[in-house]
Amino acid sequence: MAGHPDLEPEQAYLDHAQASLEAARQRVLGLRRLAETAREGTHQARVEREVVEDTIRARLAQLDTGDASLVFGRLDFDADDPDQAGERYYIGRVAVADAEQEPVVVDWRAPVAEPFYRATGRSPMGLDRRRHFATRGRQLLGIEDELFGAGRQGRLHPAEGPEISGQGALFAVLDRPRSGHLGDIVGTIQAEQDEIIRSELRGVVVVQGGPGTGKTVVALHRAAYLLYTHRFPLEGQGLLVVGPNRLYLGYIERVLPSLGEAGVELAVLADLVPEDVGDRRDHPLTAKVKGDVRMVHVLTKAVVDRQRPLRTDLVVPFGLQSLRCDVATSRNLVESARRRVRQHNAGRRLVERALWKALAASARTDDVEPGMVRERLRKSEEVRAALEWMWPVLRPAELLRDLFGSRALLRLASAGRLGPNEVEALYRPREAADEIGQGWTGPDTALLDEARSLLGPRGPADEEPRSYGHIVLDEAQDLSPMELRLLARRSLGGSMTVVGDIAQATGALAPTGWDEILAHLPARRPARRHELSIAYRTPGAVLALADRVLPLAAPKLRPPRSVRAGGEPPAVVEVAVADRGEAVATLTVQERRAVGEGNVAVVVPESLVEEVGSALARAGVDHGRASAGGMGAQVTLVPVRLVKGLELDAVLVVEPARIVDEEPQGLRSLYVALTRATRRLTVVHAEALPEVLESA
Repeated sequence: MAGHPDLEPEQAYLDHAQASLEAARQRVLGLRRLAETAREGTHQARVEREVVEDTIRARLAQLDTGDASLVFGRLDFDADDPDQAGERYYIGRVAVADAEQEPVVVDWRAPVAEPFYRATGRSPMGLDRRRHFATRGRQLLGIEDELFGAGRQGRLHPAEGPEISGQGALFAVLDRPRSGHLGDIVGTIQAEQDEIIRSELRGVVVVQGGPGTGKTVVALHRAAYLLYTHRFPLEGQGLLVVGPNRLYLGYIERVLPSLGEAGVELAVLADLVPEDVGDRRDHPLTAKVKGDVRMVHVLTKAVVDRQRPLRTDLVVPFGLQSLRCDVATSRNLVESARRRVRQHNAGRRLVERALWKALAASARTDDVEPGMVRERLRKSEEVRAALEWMWPVLRPAELLRDLFGSRALLRLASAGRLGPNEVEALYRPREAADEIGQGWTGPDTALLDEARSLLGPRGPADEEPRSYGHIVLDEAQDLSPMELRLLARRSLGGSMTVVGDIAQATGALAPTGWDEILAHLPARRPARRHELSIAYRTPGAVLALADRVLPLAAPKLRPPRSVRAGGEPPAVVEVAVADRGEAVATLTVQERRAVGEGNVAVVVPESLVEEVGSALARAGVDHGRASAGGMGAQVTLVPVRLVKGLELDAVLVVEPARIVDEEPQGLRSLYVALTRATRRLTVVHAEALPEVLESA
């Protein structure tokens, strides 16, 4: 690969492409200078300059490839191909043209670039040659050619299976040390991944992928592809990527900008509601009940329970007479409003109008009009109290705070759907100093949003939740039915990319299959399902250990096959309880030395975070904490609940039995922990191993 005869001319072409990219940037900056020449002017002129500036910023972001190589491949089409007739195209991150507007680099998302990822020996798609460049920054290190037709050179998986494109370039990327951020795979996308990336916009695309199969980067590259292909309308409608936690968002945040797309919104669920949601964890039973779809009925009934007839007749003085609304009349006006409105808060105005009309009708004379009654009684304490009783205007936080603070209200709203233990799990005593909106936990997010959809806005100042043209949902297997409903409400047309691994479902309501997830997502057209079958990241030796756990964690799923056969065998180290912290620190230093510039994660159950963190500090091991500083340090202490989706050069899994015992889906959490390593895995235990690992 390194001694290729075309190395020098191809380096010259890559330099030319980079120079053309810089020239394009300078042309854009020239537009900015022109826009800045007239700072004064009308309001319309200022608005136009702002539009131009926004366009310039967006284009500069697209042209900013950072330290990554601009070009990663070349396509040579067969001279006999009727469509391309011997054309040659260089494939890269963004499209670049020279001063004469002749194409120098083709964007990887363009239709003509598709054979770079999809052509096979059986279906060459008109190619004569596919060339892969191995680069470090702007330096070309090597060239790998794949020939088609009579001179075909196959690149097959070691076992029977899909063809691997650009095997040398792929392994060069896989062997690089990891950093604190996920890298893109734009130069090494494989055919099964590209099929998902280029799938049509409409409907729900489901991607099941085991550890290391690249499902996250596939989803992110699909987002970039959709924005390129459907710039209108997606740029205006918005594209949302939802991740499981903020650590994860920080880990993936550079992928889309590296692909020229900086306008995508990254969020966790808590970002999608205006209430302040904290990091406190609910008891497992509480989290399970809050996520259960039965809460739709509970909340609906809780709202209906706040739409009540008067307990006693309302009698208010009005000049020399009294006006009356009796209990039966109040019941009729409440039931009428209930039939006519879809959202609770919108019914308050109907109830008020009906009350003024009922009070006016009770007058002894015919000259009392509803409008007159309203003007004179709308500030009356008795009338206001009656309206608040019959049909209060509510915020989501108020509804939930009142509901959770009363066992009686919970029992009434559940209408037998929740058992006594489940009602008790939801009960949260009201405290005099507790302010509305404080103390919400992650599972409350979906309940607050469900309540908002039932209640509606309180007035014109309340904003409706934003919806998006496309939503990418990662680690979907961990979302509860209520959380899935929240995301379905954010979808404009039902276009979503949903990725995950049922075997890694560790939430309180872990599904057994994708049908359970899809039941709560838009169903305007049948979902398109894909399964990624090859593990690119995880070495075969590591997967072999993790695959012992899989039959117990998810019996119906087949494990992915590693493209990296063999690898460093995992180590299982037994230590004394008293020496556990010191032993972990010593092993961490050894792993850090073994991976050189790579990174190391120490994955622990929640109960050992402080013990292991203190031991690392006493031993002088410079490290970060995933729950506080992200993955920027070379050594990071990671609670097992946060490790999902990460990839590390070396991983130490501490006390797997505790992981199994403490987590809601213990075996699945252990499976996740065991499959994070790209090079080295060490299991450290003082307590007895889980039975499934005892012979390791």
